[in-house]
Amino acid sequence: MTSLVQGFSKSLAMTVLSEIGDKTFFAAAILAMRHPRKLVLLGCLAALIVMTILSAVVGWAAPNLISRKWTHHITTVLFFGFGLWSLWDGFMEDGEAEELAEVEAKLDADWKANPGTVKGGNKADDDSKKERQPFLTQFFSPIFLKAFSITFFGEWGDKSQLATIGLAADENPFGVVLGGILGQALCTTAAVLGGKSLACQISEKIVALSGGVLFIVFGFQSLLSTVES
Repeated sequence: MTSLVQGFSKSLAMTVLSEIGDKTFFAAAILAMRHPRKLVLLGCLAALIVMTILSAVVGWAAPNLISRKWTHHITTVLFFGFGLWSLWDGFMEDGEAEELAEVEAKLDADWKANPGTVKGGNKADDDSKKERQPFLTQFFSPIFLKAFSITFFGEWGDKSQLATIGLAADENPFGVVLGGILGQALCTTAAVLGGKSLACQISEKIVALSGGVLFIVFGFQSLLSTVES
């Protein structure tokens, strides 16, 4: 039970500090401004849940392919590496304005290429169409698939994905999945409901520094457990 709670708490804290101010956070906020929030939220959450489960499965399987001692050492190095990386980003980069502008430019280019997917027009007609549309068919709507694909491929190979793999290799994978999903749900819901106004108020520098400190703490904790064993 202690291992489950530890995996859950570590994953929750790591996910929240990694995802707030991330590119996928900004993408969800901007998408929600131009498309129905429910579909954007469902698409982003579905992608993040799938990514979290896949990452945890890879982390859980790693000790079966490599000795647990080596996976523990690799995880320790990853925590220190991600901590230093986050601290470097926090100290050296100007912050959220450039990243938000970059995400917005990419989405604007996509919308110009596919103008039919932008929210607008007769809202009453849109609402009546939603009412006639069965719930399950919404998962195959262009908006849902767009939110899913942008989020999924945006997270692929991201620092938070690699950290989730490392956590699942060293902690209870079920706790890591639960904490990761809750953290993703909190961040994505805040992005979708808060929109661009909330995204602009977040200090990415403070988030990066806080995340860096958290990763360094995880690294020392993992290092100490190695010495004690």
